Amino acid sequence: MNRYAVIDIGGKQLRVEPGRFYDVRHFTSLQKISRSDVNIKVSINRVLLICHGSGVSIGHPWLSDAVVKGRILHPCFGNKIVIQKIHSKKKKRRNFGYREKLTRFVVDSICLNGRDLNDF
Repeated sequence: MNRYAVIDIGGKQLRVEPGRFYDVRHFTSLQKISRSDVNIKVSINRVLLICHGSGVSIGHPWLSDAVVKGRILHPCFGNKIVIQKIHSKKKKRRNFGYREKLTRFVVDSICLNGRDLNDF
C-alpha cells in the first residue's frame, strides 16, 4: 500500500510517509529546541494532499480534517557552505562558512477524518 501525505512546513512542501524521518528548517511552534528535548510530540495541520492506496484527497489549500502526527528527534546541522570572496589584483581574500540549523523529526501516523490511514 502506498500511503503518504504532502505537508507545508518550514516554507517548503514535503512528501512524508509514516516511519521515516525528515530534516526541516523551521518549526513555527517550537523555535528553541535543546539536545535534552527529545521525543516531543508534534501535530502538523497544514496537510495539502493525502494519498492512501488508490484514493487521493486534495485540499484547497489545506485539508481541514487531516493531521500528520510525529515527534521531534533532535536538532542537527546541514552541510557547511563555504563562501569565498576574492578581490582580483588586490590580494584581498575572505573565507567564511555557514551551516543551516535543522530539526529532525519522524512521522508516526497520518490521520484523515480522525482515523489513522492504517485503518483504511
